[in-house]
Amino acid sequence: MAFDRDPDALHRAAEDPDFSQAGDRFVLIGGNFSLLKNHLRFRRLLPVDGILADLGVSSHQFDVAERGFSIRLHGPLDMRMDRSGDLTAAHVLNTYTEEELKRIFCVYGEIAFGGRLAREVVARREEAPFVYTDEAASFFERFAQKGKENKFLAMAFQALRIEVNKELESLEALLTQSLEVLKPGGRLVVISYHSLEDRLVKNFMRTGRLDGKEEKDFYGNNLSPIEPVVRKVMVPSPEEIERNPRSRSAKLRVARIKPVEKEVGRGQE
Repeated sequence: MAFDRDPDALHRAAEDPDFSQAGDRFVLIGGNFSLLKNHLRFRRLLPVDGILADLGVSSHQFDVAERGFSIRLHGPLDMRMDRSGDLTAAHVLNTYTEEELKRIFCVYGEIAFGGRLAREVVARREEAPFVYTDEAASFFERFAQKGKENKFLAMAFQALRIEVNKELESLEALLTQSLEVLKPGGRLVVISYHSLEDRLVKNFMRTGRLDGKEEKDFYGNNLSPIEPVVRKVMVPSPEEIERNPRSRSAKLRVARIKPVEKEVGRGQE
């Protein structure tokens, strides 16, 4: 079973001969992976052996101007992964309060001067609304450090994209549900592409909690129901980055649900 909330991805899959030949062995769900538990329960597939989550934006979304994700192409300020939703990047920039904009720039974009940037956005939209990606990119570029324009634009666009698609909320739902749907010993594998996602995944795999706070018993043992399989994050090799430059920010982490410990009865010590 796989999830993708982008209708374009669903259409391309339907045209793939390998997909059509998979038959009942593979089910593609058009929707958010935050609904994982409900779909598994409905299909009586609980519990499962493993979950693989690839959190990245697809190359198709970046390369098609009409989707509004690219800092390079002229297109509408959209950024919706699922275009049935109403919230777009243009709506965020043109209607959010200064305080709301500050929050998404500081938290989701990790921009140190998010408050100032929010004020400038509000001032700019009073002259004319934000409509297209390239005009938004030109506006944000004015605030970038010289030589780091592309990095700053990526941060600003990332903030808008995360807000539009509620990406962190979806990830939190997936992580929480993984504890309920995976078998003891089952694997959780997550590929993330920016520090906000990776930090959340790392802390969850270490503690079993979204806030990353470790719980211990009287003897100091970690009570987390999940544990990392590999302590060190896995990143692409230089050769892989050369073949696929967009993989350079990918980080892969693996954890497993701890096996159920058998109780030792009297006379079995």
